Amino acid sequence: MSLLSAEGLSVTYGGVTAIRDVDFTIGRGEIVTVVGPNGSGKSTFLRALLGMIPAMAGSVTRAPGLRIGYVPQRLHIDAALPLPVRRFLSLPVRNSAADMARVLKQVGVPDVADQDMAGLSGGQFQRVLLARALLTKPDILVLDEPTQGLDQPGVAAFYRLIEEMRATLGCAVLSVSHDLHVVMSASDRVICLNGHICCEGAPRVVSNAPEYRALFGLGTGGALALYQHDHDHDHDGGAHGHAHAHDPDTRDDAPQQNARA
Repeated sequence: MSLLSAEGLSVTYGGVTAIRDVDFTIGRGEIVTVVGPNGSGKSTFLRALLGMIPAMAGSVTRAPGLRIGYVPQRLHIDAALPLPVRRFLSLPVRNSAADMARVLKQVGVPDVADQDMAGLSGGQFQRVLLARALLTKPDILVLDEPTQGLDQPGVAAFYRLIEEMRATLGCAVLSVSHDLHVVMSASDRVICLNGHICCEGAPRVVSNAPEYRALFGLGTGGALALYQHDHDHDHDGGAHGHAHAHDPDTRDDAPQQNARA
């Protein structure tokens, strides 16, 4: 049974179409990752699914009683504002100390409850954001570039944690990511979005070392990260089943929604 689906979903900003005619579905326990170039509408797609921005056309269907845990792309915490982790985890809904301790242990940071949010490392901060999402006991975790700013070991560790959460909770995971080398090993299905769904399918890595270096901006000569995916239609007139090059250093151009605790 589908947890979350969209049919013919389109979103427009200021007369410019960010995504158009997007059909999508995700089932329980599935890990689906959305990738695409700069300005391709990835974050817009997530926000439209969550009802955070209005759709121009199409529909979104959620399973009855669906619980969603959301980790935003950016969350600014004012360093001048004291905000202990335990207080952050009770915004906007107050949670019990036992529940907070449980989720912090689940995500691997059991000892940070009394620390200031602004003083956490990047990896700790992302895990606390995940902990807050887990407090909803989600049927689906929605992650908008959850590893942005983390180093390679931190990225790998975070995705291992996501897989553990899927196994432990049985929840689905829908994420936007640029970490293509991890995406290809940690996803059940990858969706290539560029205003519309170009292609989707089970991920397969084309190569390791050159693409890995390009993914982190270490390649030379404008090297691009390559990955291969299954096609059900032509992409820009290309042949089925061939490799596409994608710029690993991309950011969604859609207007950002600022989240402030």
